[in-house]
Amino acid sequence: MSDLRTSRTRLAAAAATAVLAALSLTACDDGMGAHDEGAAATTSASTSTGAASSGADSTSTGSTGSTGSTDSTGSTGSTGGTSASGSATGSKPAAGASASKAPASAGKPVTCEGSNTKTVAAPLNRPVNHMLLTVTNTGSKACFLYGYPSVQFTDAQSEPPVIEESQPQAVVTLEPGQSGYAAVSLSATDGSSDSGYTAKSLTVYFYGRSMSGNVGAAAHPSLPAKGVYIDDSIKVTYWQQSMDDAINW
Repeated sequence: MSDLRTSRTRLAAAAATAVLAALSLTACDDGMGAHDEGAAATTSASTSTGAASSGADSTSTGSTGSTGSTDSTGSTGSTGGTSASGSATGSKPAAGASASKAPASAGKPVTCEGSNTKTVAAPLNRPVNHMLLTVTNTGSKACFLYGYPSVQFTDAQSEPPVIEESQPQAVVTLEPGQSGYAAVSLSATDGSSDSGYTAKSLTVYFYGRSMSGNVGAAAHPSLPAKGVYIDDSIKVTYWQQSMDDAINW
């Protein structure tokens, strides 16, 4: 009987030990389960953080790329547009204004003669017995008035001589529209010369650079209806750039 109780006691103790062991094992399994859940949570958080970081990097990269593209395209486009516009319009500095100051005549100057000038003959009150010849350039090029006018009045037998002291320092140059001048001393003021008569017509010839002969067409300026009185003292001046220089002789 005593042995039976001892055996039951041992069996109960063993059973209790087994139960405690089972409970301990269950507790260990629960701890591992909690540990696993913590690891999973950590892994998930890490994954989430990585994704967020990756997203931020992606966003940053995208922003940088966009900015770079905008800067490059915008800058290049703007510069290109300006350059193209400047090239197309052909704009130039106030230097193109300096070009605007083009010479009045186009091309190489020519010799003044009847076909590119207009000649007017006008008697003067002062000096007395004088006549003024005005030659105006009607052409499109500058022209040179060489020497002096070769004048021929009605029935004149020879060309009047020139007053040598009236020679200018430079050849008279007429731009289109400009005028040159020469004076003709028609007769002596004191009546001391002979062979005087009234001329009703006048022809003006022009010299070339060599002064060896007349060139181009002659001019036929009108004289007053009553004509002009001339005698053998008649003389002419060289062509002058100004009227004052012409009538000074």
